[in-house]
Amino acid sequence: MRHTGQSIASWLGRHWFGGLVVLLALYAGLPFLAPLFMQLGWSSLAKLIYLAYSFQCHQLPQRSFFLFGDQAMYPLSDIQAYWGGSSNPIVMRRFIGLPGIGWKVAWSDRMVAMYTSLLAFTVLWRVVRQRIKPLPWWGLALFLLPMALDGTSHLLSDLAGVGQGFRDSNTWLAALTGYRFSATFYNGDALGSFNSWMRLVSGLLFGLGLAWSGLPALESMFGSLERDD
Repeated sequence: MRHTGQSIASWLGRHWFGGLVVLLALYAGLPFLAPLFMQLGWSSLAKLIYLAYSFQCHQLPQRSFFLFGDQAMYPLSDIQAYWGGSSNPIVMRRFIGLPGIGWKVAWSDRMVAMYTSLLAFTVLWRVVRQRIKPLPWWGLALFLLPMALDGTSHLLSDLAGVGQGFRDSNTWLAALTGYRFSATFYNGDALGSFNSWMRLVSGLLFGLGLAWSGLPALESMFGSLERDD
């Protein structure tokens, strides 16, 4: 029994990285299979993925990417026109798309940025790990801070009602920047807007920070298993 345990530990020590990459690829990739399955007519499989990821993400359609349609993202007004005009987020998150406009990825644009970047930086770390030092805990905190600030402000803004809060108009930002950018940059959640950029950039920083700080610790832990064999 002891020999079997040592063999398992040794195997984990040698193959942990490949297993991690596979798990991350599955976790980050499944949300994209949901719109593909809807497009293929496999709605039961698609809805199972939407359900599974609904426990991890708000899945609001105006903050999500769409596949197989005319646009990568749709503004709130379009979503409300397609989905009965509701401003209730519990109702709105159930909208997954329609033929012609495409189908929603099973989690939001921020989540896409978070976990696809984590997968990408995990692979990159394997190449450059000998040339960089592990990120300290305070460095990870700095990488996570933009997402904490952006996510919290979105949450507070939505308390005024979806589409009605200070993060929907961003008049504060327009005043700070002297109205130098277009109205579409300040307003709403469309791709290319301030809100969209903040969700994508903060998600990317999450992936970078987590990979940079967590992977050296995992390598040390699993490396010790292999050495102890």
